[in-house]
Amino acid sequence: MREAKTVLDIIRERGRHRSPLRDLYRQLYNPHLYLCAYGRIYRNKGAMTKGTTEETVDGMSMDKIDAIIESLRYERYRWTPVRRVQIPKKNGKTRPLGIPSWSDKLLQEVIRSLLEAYYEPQFSDSSHGFRPARGCHTALTTVKRVWHGTKWFVEGDIQTCFDSINSEILLHILQEDIQDNRFLRLIRNLLQTGYMENRRHTPTLSGTPQGSILSPILSNLYLNKLDQFVEQTLIPAYTKGRQRARSPVYDDLTHRAYRLRRQGQTKAAQELEQLRRSIPANDPHDPNYRRLRYLRYADDFLLGFAGPKQEAEEIRERLRTFLQEELKLELSETKTLITHAHTEKAHFLGYDISVTQCNSKITNRRRSVNGGIALRMPVSFVKDRCRFYMKRGKPTHRMERTYNTDYSIISQYQTEYRGYVQYYQLADNVMWLKQLHWVMRTSLLKTLAHKHKSSVAKMAHKYRAKVETAEGPRTCLEVTVPRVDKPPLIARFGGIPLKVNSMAMIQDRVLTRYSPERVEILQRLLAETCEVCGSTQNIEVHHIRKLADVNTVGRAPKPFWMHLMVSRQRKTLVLCRKCHDDLHAGRPLRDQAERETGEP
Repeated sequence: MREAKTVLDIIRERGRHRSPLRDLYRQLYNPHLYLCAYGRIYRNKGAMTKGTTEETVDGMSMDKIDAIIESLRYERYRWTPVRRVQIPKKNGKTRPLGIPSWSDKLLQEVIRSLLEAYYEPQFSDSSHGFRPARGCHTALTTVKRVWHGTKWFVEGDIQTCFDSINSEILLHILQEDIQDNRFLRLIRNLLQTGYMENRRHTPTLSGTPQGSILSPILSNLYLNKLDQFVEQTLIPAYTKGRQRARSPVYDDLTHRAYRLRRQGQTKAAQELEQLRRSIPANDPHDPNYRRLRYLRYADDFLLGFAGPKQEAEEIRERLRTFLQEELKLELSETKTLITHAHTEKAHFLGYDISVTQCNSKITNRRRSVNGGIALRMPVSFVKDRCRFYMKRGKPTHRMERTYNTDYSIISQYQTEYRGYVQYYQLADNVMWLKQLHWVMRTSLLKTLAHKHKSSVAKMAHKYRAKVETAEGPRTCLEVTVPRVDKPPLIARFGGIPLKVNSMAMIQDRVLTRYSPERVEILQRLLAETCEVCGSTQNIEVHHIRKLADVNTVGRAPKPFWMHLMVSRQRKTLVLCRKCHDDLHAGRPLRDQAERETGEP
């Protein structure tokens, strides 16, 4: 069998040349793809979450991979209905989330890697959602740098997009490039598996299961048709002219001011130049100039148009018609808006986007900010986030965190605050997070004070520290945990400069790469040796959710396997089936029993 990298490189090359894929189903017999898939997803939080069966990542083995491959070889593999749960949304509503079984997750990750390798070179540069090396910041940076001179924003939102994807159209899109009926049948069966909710099975008539590993790539593949329609039909139709025509009034004032200066009438020339500043240098209503720009993140898309509003409305209607007729999707009536770029704000990816206009700021004899894109953080975001740490209008302690260590409390607050700052570093008003910093800092100190039955002032004095940053020294809260023969653990809150960073990049997580730790687990599994007793039969991998579950403090002595996991700082332990069963049953493992009794 070829190595996984070799297989994916071949498929990726075929994708670049848009060569059809044949015998793709046979690639699902390759165990190397499953090992790589396991290395990518075994550390995910959902790996230990049960679907409609009791199966989780715990107990992973080569035998399980062989069983999946054997059932696929004879087309006997059956997808398990996902367990559906309702996740609350900010608006008080809920959205469904499907939780597959572990075997389904593993097979879906293998299929996802194959599809991504083939379709990623073909996807549009305008698509930024759920793609390697792309994300929210790449989309926003494109708007900031390229969309200069936009007059109208068309905010697009597809109503219940993931639940409304037509299975037959999706399979037809796959069939255009994948000439393998067995693979297409496997995908069809997945889409029709259905879900279990409140112990009732409901068949799936449309859509991709939310929470499925395959949903993002299938949704991008489906909406790639929208990207192609915009780029190949709408943009050519609504883009013309090399540049706007010069304003005759502006040029006339320029020439008159120049002549007056030549004649020594400086004051009169200055008056004409002052009047000229209120007039655009180029004709904003030039009928021979149009620009249409577009980008998409998942089911949300944004268009920037330089032209009259009437044509912007035509663009929206043509989009609506295409989605209805070709993809069987509906634009949301309430969220698909046409926004005037100078006087209103478009809302996209959590940012307020508008076009700047200022006739008084002049740099190098020009109005330097006119027509530029402004990215701003919504006022409501700071208020909503502050409310999470407040009670009755004042910062309050978080009772659920008082049972954690000081190190954990400060680390958790810093993780949350750093996430807010990093996401809004592109915003021109990132300094507004100063208010959130004060609220979170006060809440943190009150939490520590409540835990230690002390005062906020004493906690602030105890943990106050200064750190050096690229922007100079910053005051923060810091706790240090000394360790024997190891560097101390340090947790800080604050110390992050609130400064606009136009180069900030937060990309969607790249699943095709994995760290040395993930390679290590594959090597340990392939060694086929129990790490407790040394047996080489029926090897499985024991998984835990987090190290804190075994690294507990108490008087009772810890079992040998707990000491082994804590000393290695690993959430996995390779065991034989006998040791694994003994571990879950609470029986002493063989190596542990030998150590305690001294008998073989």
